[in-house]
Amino acid sequence: MPRRGLILHTRTHWLLLGLALLCSLVLFMYLLECAPQTDGNASLPGVVGENYGKEYYQALLQEQEEHYQTRATSLKRQIAQLKQELQEMSEKMRSLQERKNVGANGIGYQSNKEQAPSDLLEFLHSQIDKAEVSIGAKLPSEYGVIPFESFTLMKVFQLEMGLTRHPEEKPVRKDKRDELVEVIEAGLEVINNPDEDDEQDDEEGPLGEKLIFNENDFVEGYYRTERDKGTQYELFFKKADLMEYRHVTLFRPFGPLMKVKSEMIDITRSVINIIVPLAERTEAFVQFMQNFRDVCIHQDKKIHLTVVYFGKEGLSKVKSILESVTSESNFHNYTLVSLNEEFNRGRGLNVGARAWDKGEVLMFFCDVDIYFSAEFLNSCRLNAEPGKKVFYPVVFSLYNPAIVYANQEVPPPVEQQLVHKKDSGFWRDFGFGMTCQYRSDFLTIGGFDMEVKGWGGEDVHLYRKYLHGDLIVIRTPVPGLFHLWHEKRCADELPPEQYRMCIQSKAMNEASHSHLGMLVFREEIETHLHKQAYRTNSEAVG
Repeated sequence: MPRRGLILHTRTHWLLLGLALLCSLVLFMYLLECAPQTDGNASLPGVVGENYGKEYYQALLQEQEEHYQTRATSLKRQIAQLKQELQEMSEKMRSLQERKNVGANGIGYQSNKEQAPSDLLEFLHSQIDKAEVSIGAKLPSEYGVIPFESFTLMKVFQLEMGLTRHPEEKPVRKDKRDELVEVIEAGLEVINNPDEDDEQDDEEGPLGEKLIFNENDFVEGYYRTERDKGTQYELFFKKADLMEYRHVTLFRPFGPLMKVKSEMIDITRSVINIIVPLAERTEAFVQFMQNFRDVCIHQDKKIHLTVVYFGKEGLSKVKSILESVTSESNFHNYTLVSLNEEFNRGRGLNVGARAWDKGEVLMFFCDVDIYFSAEFLNSCRLNAEPGKKVFYPVVFSLYNPAIVYANQEVPPPVEQQLVHKKDSGFWRDFGFGMTCQYRSDFLTIGGFDMEVKGWGGEDVHLYRKYLHGDLIVIRTPVPGLFHLWHEKRCADELPPEQYRMCIQSKAMNEASHSHLGMLVFREEIETHLHKQAYRTNSEAVG
């Protein structure tokens, strides 16, 4: 008990610190937004500057003023969100204080000791009371709402689309299918075998028999999850020959936290073999090696680089770049493998993995247009384990800087483009090329399929082999891994499916929805600005 009280006391101190930090963040954002802007040469994305008259720039200034008003509105929304977080943290503080006062009768973090069933049941009921099930919760803004997603027997209609990119889909994941089937069956059990306190009368069929509902009577349902409380389900049933609907509300409360394991992970001696397949693209390799020098040689210092080069053209340039890095940084931990054949990424990675002859090693399959941080390399070490786990991070893919930064004379340096914003890039959740896995696991599963030719397919094939096996696949977005924009070319000789995948990737890689929209309606925008300038000039003359 004293230890438990100490934990709660420590949590209270941390929450107080969190409140102070959030208040400071609100003040900082306010001061930052109120600071004068220095970018006075903004122009439309994709529009080359022209010599217009004074009226044109007055109209453009009006457009910029509207832009800043929009930013101010956005800041207000962010402040509202921070206020909501402050409110939530205050509620957590009160909850922790209540648990501390309750002491032995409270339900908090669960150790491996058994919990009394009555206490656990009381806790689960308290989760329902805390959730927004019976009464509404006071929210500071529209951003605090937890929306429902709806479903029928066959489809789910979702706001967060994820990898599938479909707002309407059949539930593909087994856990989601099983969840919805279980919920519908539970709803039928409630209707067909009601408790005494349920607000429903027993209905009879045309022959006086008890009316039994089945899954075909399910009309629609809604569900939403409050991540700290549980999942709420609203189910509606109806017999075809009856006017009334049956409504059932279910709640799956989340239980207390339970310890699964606690361990020490030593990554101080873990060497990563970064394998890069390459053909031509020597300018991109220069940029890659600059990042490699800064992160791997100067910071991490536990990296081996394997470059598998296809063809003869550009090979001498790659050798020169590697020798230059060797002389400047005294770095010798690299291997250059030359293959005089057509480029094939899977083939290159297979060769690179087998070129290592020093036993077990953690491998990072990388591309020349990838920018990574030292923190990512540690994530790679922490999330891969031989014989147990492989790591498939989701890369943040940057849009075409010529469009993103069209209001500047030249795009900023690459290091300044590495930001996670919806207008600067997107999470490439359909890409599986960047991965960290141990050499033994890669060889055991058979490596890449050499029958897969061309763009993209070999990555998905390897990923699926791991999904069909016994290893745990860790799939998550990571902040320190970026795909730099480059021009894509989809070869005509690709099979239809691979060509479609290539075109899809090319389209998504270009720019955000809003920036593409500005380009599509560029002529309309220019016409509007000219009209505004003409109107202003006419008023001045009149």
